[in-house]
Amino acid sequence: MGELKYGEKEIKEAKLERWPNPTPERKYTVDITFPEFTCLCPRSGYPDFATIKIKYIPKDYIVELKSLKLYLNQYRNRYISHEEATNKIFSDLYDLLQPHFLEVIGDWNPRGNVKTIITVSSEDTGKD
Repeated sequence: MGELKYGEKEIKEAKLERWPNPTPERKYTVDITFPEFTCLCPRSGYPDFATIKIKYIPKDYIVELKSLKLYLNQYRNRYISHEEATNKIFSDLYDLLQPHFLEVIGDWNPRGNVKTIITVSSEDTGKD
């Protein structure tokens, strides 16, 4: 296969980054939609597709969007369940940002006539 293409290299080396919140004196909501999320089923190896929706109210930091895109693309060849993927994305973002509020929704495409939506919220987990 040879050398990694530049995009593959960026994805492989990606790390979530945070930036200072430019307006920490104001509470505001950031909504991010990632409609082309994919990972692999840990049982069958078949691809799973989802729209990942992220909503947060920043405190001291915001997520740098290119780093988020590359981070989410790291799941592409990873064997992980819907539940684990959604919870891992939540945990990684919460640990990085420590926001006032965070919600991550994994809206999974149907496979085998089953549709799954996983919602993880700092309101439900007791984190805020």
